[in-house]
Amino acid sequence: MEQPLPKSWSIHTRPEIIAKYQILERVGSGAYSDVYRARRLSDDLIVALKEVHDYQSAFREIEALQMLRNCPNVVVLHEYFWREDEDAVLVLEFLRTDLSVVIRDAKKKEGGVRVGEVKRWMLQILCGVDACHRNMIVHRDLKPGNLLVSDDGVLKLADFGQARILMESGFDGDNNQQVPVEQNIGYQEYVPPPLVTVPDAHSLPNQGCNNQAEEVTNREEYLRQLVELKAKRHAMDEADKETNTNDGYSSCLATGTISDIDDDPLKSSYSYEAEEGGDDRTGALTSCVGTRWFRAPELLYGSIDYGLEVDLWSLGCIFSELLTLEPLFPGVSDIDQLGRIINVLGNLTEEVWPSCSKLPDYRTISFAKIENPVSLEACLPNRSPDEISIVKRLVCYNPPNRATAMELLNDKYFNEEPLPLPVSELHVPLTKNDHDEDSPGGWNDYDGMGSDSDFGPFNVKTTSSGFSIQFS
Repeated sequence: MEQPLPKSWSIHTRPEIIAKYQILERVGSGAYSDVYRARRLSDDLIVALKEVHDYQSAFREIEALQMLRNCPNVVVLHEYFWREDEDAVLVLEFLRTDLSVVIRDAKKKEGGVRVGEVKRWMLQILCGVDACHRNMIVHRDLKPGNLLVSDDGVLKLADFGQARILMESGFDGDNNQQVPVEQNIGYQEYVPPPLVTVPDAHSLPNQGCNNQAEEVTNREEYLRQLVELKAKRHAMDEADKETNTNDGYSSCLATGTISDIDDDPLKSSYSYEAEEGGDDRTGALTSCVGTRWFRAPELLYGSIDYGLEVDLWSLGCIFSELLTLEPLFPGVSDIDQLGRIINVLGNLTEEVWPSCSKLPDYRTISFAKIENPVSLEACLPNRSPDEISIVKRLVCYNPPNRATAMELLNDKYFNEEPLPLPVSELHVPLTKNDHDEDSPGGWNDYDGMGSDSDFGPFNVKTTSSGFSIQFS
C-alpha cells in the first residue's frame, strides 16, 4: 500500500503559492494556523495568507466565506490553495487592526468612544451578523478580536473556523431555500454545495449584506469538485481514525490582523471536538466553542441543541464593552463565568427561561440564591435608556427572546441624534503593537487571577444522577 505524502513543513516550500505571492512576514500563530503578510505579485496587493493545520476549521471557514463573499462586513476570501497532502492556505484581505484595539485605545482618551462612533461600529457588526444569520451561519466565536477593522474604518467579521451552517429540523436541503431567523427550535447542520475557487474580489459585485451564494454554472466542474471533496473528507476521516487524536481546546488563529500576534490566555478561544455527542461531521454540535467572556449561558450549561442565538448573546457582550470599555463578564473559568452572569441577571429558573432545567449541566452546578442581582443597568452607568435596552434585549437568558440582528438594524436608536458617524470619520488606531507597553490594556486587566473561581467554598453532594456542586 502506497504511503501518503508528508505534509509540507513550511508555506515557503509551496510552489503554487510562492509563484503568486511574496511572503513578507509571519504576523500571527496559533495551535491550528499561522498567518503571514504577503504581497500578490500580479498587482502588489497586500494580503494575509492563513495556513490552517486543522481540516475541519479550514473546511468551515472556506464554505462560510464563500457564502458570504458579497457582504461588505465580512472579510474577503480572495482564493485558497488546498491539496490532500498539504494544509489549506486561505488568501484573505489583510486588515491590520481590530475592535479590541479600538476599545483599548479609547480607554486612553478622555470621553472614550463617541456615541456616533459606537452606533457606526454597532451597525457594521449587525450588518455582518445579519448576513451570517440570513444564510443560517452561526459564527460561534464573536468577540472584538475577531472583528477586523480596515485603515478606512470598515469593520469585517473574521475567523470562521468554528462556524457552522445550520438548518431547521425538517428543512429540505435540496431546495436550498432561505430560512428566517426565528426561535431556537432545534437545528442540524446544513451540508453546503461543494467549494469552488473564489475569483479575485475586485471582480465581485457588492450586493450589500443580503447576499446569496452564487450558483455553480459549470455542472461538469461542480461534479468534479464534489468528487474531490468527498475523497478529501474520506481521507481525512481515515487519518483521524488512525491517529486517534483529540482536537484540544485551542481554536485557530484566524485573521490577517497583526494584533493577534500577542498571546493572551484569557481571550483565547476554546474548540473541543467531543468524542461523543460533540461537534462532529455527522452534524452534532458541541457546547465547548467560542471565547469564555462572550459565551452564551446555554453553552456554559453544556447545551448541544442551540442555534443562532448564541451569536446574539455575544453581540450583547460586545456592545456593552463598546459602551463601557470594559468586558461585561470577564470570567476566569466556566464556573466563574456563570457566577458573574447570575450575579448580574439573577438565578436561572424556569420562570425566566422555560425548560432551562433540561440543560445537561443545570442540575449538576447550582449557585446560592441571589436576592439582589446587580442588574445590567448598574453595569452600564451613564448610558442612555436606549443603549441599555439594546444590551438587555441581547443579554437575556431565554434564547428565543434575544433580538435578532435584523430587528436591531431597524431600531430607532440608530436613527436618533447623535446619528451614526460616516465610516470615514471613525477613529482607527494603528496596530496592537503600537500602544504604550506600560498600559495593561483591556484584555489584560484580569491577567494573573490564579484561582479558577472567586466564589470561595463550595459543597459537593451526591445525587441519583451523579453529583451536584453548590457555590456559596
